[in-house]
Amino acid sequence: MASSGDAAGVVVPRNFRLLEELERGEKGIGDGTVSYGMDDADDIYMRSWTGTIIGPHNTVHEGRIYQLKLFCDKDYPDRPPTVRFHSRINMTCVNAETGLVDQRKFSLLSNWRREYTMENILIQLKKEMATSHNRKLVQPPEGTVY
Repeated sequence: MASSGDAAGVVVPRNFRLLEELERGEKGIGDGTVSYGMDDADDIYMRSWTGTIIGPHNTVHEGRIYQLKLFCDKDYPDRPPTVRFHSRINMTCVNAETGLVDQRKFSLLSNWRREYTMENILIQLKKEMATSHNRKLVQPPEGTVY
């Protein structure tokens, strides 16, 4: 049996994995500044997701609420989801015209591993907001969208 990274050599099927992520997202994550869930409850393939990040303290992002769209294609979790900010944001790893998170500029996506989750992505994006090269960048007006 082919292994895809987990210790027991068992590969969890895509839909079971997404159901686990949905359950975890609905329960809330950590301090409540990051959340996610299904974008369309009728999507039986569980492809479209919505994420929310509340900007980290002591940055230009503090108190801002950022909405994101995550798209898990049929090859998720073997390949990363497409991540796009719906809320306008100025970050070095985000395309200023489209809101798309550039996989080449965001290490979690460029070094994707099957065990990573949408929760990991959102938490890492929040951490990225607080880095020295993003924490003080001038931001678009709050409430604007792509």
